[in-house]
Amino acid sequence: MPAILPGRTDLYALTDSRLSLGRPLAVVAGALLESGVRILQYREKKLKAGKMLEECRLLRRLTERAGACFIVNDHIDIAMLVGADGVHIGQEDLPVPEVRRLVGPDMLIGLSTHTPEQAVAAVNAGADYIGVGPIFATQTKEDVVDPVGFEYLEWVARNIELPFVAIGGIKEHNIADVARHGARCCALVSELVGAQDIHAKVEAVRRAMREGLGPDGAPAAR
Repeated sequence: MPAILPGRTDLYALTDSRLSLGRPLAVVAGALLESGVRILQYREKKLKAGKMLEECRLLRRLTERAGACFIVNDHIDIAMLVGADGVHIGQEDLPVPEVRRLVGPDMLIGLSTHTPEQAVAAVNAGADYIGVGPIFATQTKEDVVDPVGFEYLEWVARNIELPFVAIGGIKEHNIADVARHGARCCALVSELVGAQDIHAKVEAVRRAMREGLGPDGAPAAR
């Protein structure tokens, strides 16, 4: 199955066991996938490698069954071991060309970016997609940079042809504005995995995002 890139689907979900209301990973991931989420990133910062490998093997099975794209955050070795569709890295991780040497030509490489210079560098380095953010302040990452707001998002939408996903503090109440400023795919963490009813929340977030998009799926006029 060809890997699904941001822009070919609207929502990009990330895991976080600290925010999942004590529910098992299989329950949370299953609800997200059953709700139609087609990109799922495993991002767990506090677990030991063995536990992460076990959980990623589980998510690989679930995403394959659902026809969804599975991305592993940071851990290139685990992504390779479980046959993930992609790996997502940050500015302080290995350079994209070195990651490509490790993972081969077929695995997606996503790179977090926070400035136009980083976005251009990501394109030149061969990233398959970029993360754009954080759009708003967020509590889900301890090493987060200052919010970039809509200015950088709009710049990427105008100037970068690479697929991109907006991320950082995106919620049901602000996702329409994020879409209006150029995002066709948005990443959410706490808003989805922390919802009491994940199915209902995914539907509500999708409905809110559509308010910011025109009939053709492009950002609506502001």
